[in-house]
Amino acid sequence: QVQLVESGGGLVQPGGSLRLACTTSGRAFKRVAVGWFRQAPGKGREFVATISWSASSTVFAGSVKGRFTISRDNAKNMVYLHMNSLEPEDTAVYYCAEGRAAVGGPRADEYKYWGQGTQVTVSS
Repeated sequence: QVQLVESGGGLVQPGGSLRLACTTSGRAFKRVAVGWFRQAPGKGREFVATISWSASSTVFAGSVKGRFTISRDNAKNMVYLHMNSLEPEDTAVYYCAEGRAAVGGPRADEYKYWGQGTQVTVSS
């Protein structure tokens, strides 16, 4: 059974940056998309970004477009979420998820395996 493992979360001041990382244990990522989602306290899980297997296609939520980027290094079995100009509204638990196809979208049901999440807190 594959497990997805996120890292890189923490406390950051508004305007700051963080890089989240996602990898797997048990096996490498399949040749599929990987997405990032987040869940803030008292809110539902929401889509943040996704990247295709080949990294040729990326999609971002409107709330993070222009501030976040997503990348992957398939040779290292890593997917990254680069978060810049962080705002208090970005505070949430961030999850990575392995998709069901080479290209993914914003729906949670497009992703099969999920990590346990990493906390990101943006506060002064």
